[in-house]
Amino acid sequence: MTATTPDVLACYMHCLGYNRVFVFILTMPMQDQLITLLNAHQASNATEAAHLRQALEFISSTANCCSRSTQAGHVTASAWILSPDRQAALLTHHKKLNRWLQLGGHTEDGDTNIQDAAAREAREESGIADLQLISSALFDVDVHPIPARANEAAHYHYDLRFLFQARHIHFEVSDESHDLAWVPLAKLVQEDDNASVSRMAGKCLGNI
Repeated sequence: MTATTPDVLACYMHCLGYNRVFVFILTMPMQDQLITLLNAHQASNATEAAHLRQALEFISSTANCCSRSTQAGHVTASAWILSPDRQAALLTHHKKLNRWLQLGGHTEDGDTNIQDAAAREAREESGIADLQLISSALFDVDVHPIPARANEAAHYHYDLRFLFQARHIHFEVSDESHDLAWVPLAKLVQEDDNASVSRMAGKCLGNI
């Protein structure tokens, strides 16, 4: 029997690390994909639970939730990238925010799913072409304010994070970063002044 197009797609996506549930989600409009992912996500603590509620409320009520033209805020896509031995995470010293953060950024008009947006941003910022998506499910959710700049009003980022693993430790620093670094998870989990990074490190270590 000749395979149907959905069967071929499912087989191909399975080889890339996606499951059949995610292949089904791919057929939905982006807003519906995000709502489905958020409804399936289990927050790790009260802080993330509050972020999850905020993200669901915003995305459910905002058709253009991914567009930068939505001035109140918009969805962003991030990648929490583990080292090959899963003992460190790759962070960027962000130029605009001047903080050490996970890699990620804005979605683009051509994006059909948020996971690919996170992977694209991670590849562009790290130069690592062969990142492996560990799970198509959400890894973490964070809502945070972005300060006003000369050409942009203050707004919120509804940041959806996904778990990746690098096959090697070599990277290239892009023009969006001051620097990149592999930072041990055991160190990150102790960073009280960077709560969301500490939370993600704790998830990997099983601390929360």
